[in-house]
Amino acid sequence: MVALDLDEMQQMLQELAHQFALDEIRPNAEYWDKESEYPLQAIKAADELGLLNLHIPEEYGGAGLGSMEEVVVTEELAWGDPGFATAAYATSLAIAPIITGGTEEQKQKWLRKVAEEGALASYCVTEPQAGSDVASIATTATKDGVDYIINGEKMFITGAGYADFFFVLTKTDSAAGYKGMSGFVVESNAEGVSLGKKESNMGQRCSDTRSVIFNNVRVPASQLIGGSESGGWMNAMNAFDMSRPNIAAQATGLARAAFEHALQYSDERETFGQKLHQHQAIQFMLADMKTKVEASRLLTWKSAALADAGQKNTEAAAHAKRFAADAAMEVSTDAVQVFGGYGYSEEYPVARLMRGAKVLQIYEGSSQVQRMIIGREMLRGL
Repeated sequence: MVALDLDEMQQMLQELAHQFALDEIRPNAEYWDKESEYPLQAIKAADELGLLNLHIPEEYGGAGLGSMEEVVVTEELAWGDPGFATAAYATSLAIAPIITGGTEEQKQKWLRKVAEEGALASYCVTEPQAGSDVASIATTATKDGVDYIINGEKMFITGAGYADFFFVLTKTDSAAGYKGMSGFVVESNAEGVSLGKKESNMGQRCSDTRSVIFNNVRVPASQLIGGSESGGWMNAMNAFDMSRPNIAAQATGLARAAFEHALQYSDERETFGQKLHQHQAIQFMLADMKTKVEASRLLTWKSAALADAGQKNTEAAAHAKRFAADAAMEVSTDAVQVFGGYGYSEEYPVARLMRGAKVLQIYEGSSQVQRMIIGREMLRGL
């Protein structure tokens, strides 16, 4: 069962994150988006408040909190601005494979860098010819003495220009398919690492999305995650089970923000002699928007609760990510409709929210891929 009430600590975290969103995120969101400026100082401030990377275990310097605490905080940050939430969450995704599959030495070194030194990291999996089809990556890692030589290009990497290190998924045995995939920690200042141009995205423009090129990058074997050449695929997939509830929480926060803007506007705007929300057509739209927000949150909480209980949450995370991402797109589009012509103007936040919603249906496994996962899981054992 999923508890529908937050405990005292979770409520405190929620309130802290909400106040941070009010004070630090919303006043700057439009500027960050317009100028495509990475919110570095705000990310550092959120980290200092204890709002980021909550799942790092205490023995490695972290808070040792669960997925439920993360999704509660993430919803509030995304309510502030989805671009900020994506930029701020990049490090959590990048360190997830270390938490789930790293050696003790790797956890002590890299998790402490994040928890105690405020290091930033990026998750390098997507490539020019391999997005949701992760098994098609072409980046290679070739053994050379006690080191590995990495060659390849990753693209659409969030926070790449500010990362201190990367999680990089490679192929160490191209003939073995996904069983020949390996994950590495690669420092961003390693010789042979370079960055591509900053992408000009439709939305969430503050996330600093770039390609990362690895040209004969020498990496010590100690940075092969888990010390095994066959563990990369499973670590990457386990990371998605950890991260997808958070993407669902981002979508929920975005949808909630769009709904609240639309509700407020419908109370201020009058047409044909009455407030906008007194027209049944608009009232029904608002009702559907609210339902989608509530349903998104419940699916998100269930996927997080299963993870915290140590139960397999692959299907639940796919349900949450798929539904919440699609709902965010639908709710933000409807919010623009409620605003009418004003909604089409960048002077109002709903336009930015609608642009920011689209990527939620694409990254970390598209909505179509989530349906594939759900189908696979529900047919097991038949």
